[in-house]
Amino acid sequence: MIIRICVAALLAAFAATASAQQPAPFANADPHKGEKLVTKDCQSCHASKFGGNPDAIYTRKDRRVKSASQLLSQVTMCNTQLNSGFFPDEEKDVAAYLNQHYYHFKP
Repeated sequence: MIIRICVAALLAAFAATASAQQPAPFANADPHKGEKLVTKDCQSCHASKFGGNPDAIYTRKDRRVKSASQLLSQVTMCNTQLNSGFFPDEEKDVAAYLNQHYYHFKP
């Protein structure tokens, strides 16, 4: 019984730490889901705009996104313009993935 309580407490602490690592606009998002959406719906467009390298949009020196809220706004704008059909929670998943892998904005 004590082991179960300890395991449950550790899992709860890990979950709280994992969600706290992301900035407020997408703190409860799932970056793993976001990665799947980026791969499926974003990479081909970004590759066509950046010489075949879809990551270049995130790593270029003159990138436009300077904050977590701007990142979420950019994802929302792309979703709207391209009619990708993402729900708001999916936009947050995408932003969380991009933040985790490219931007590293702090909470």
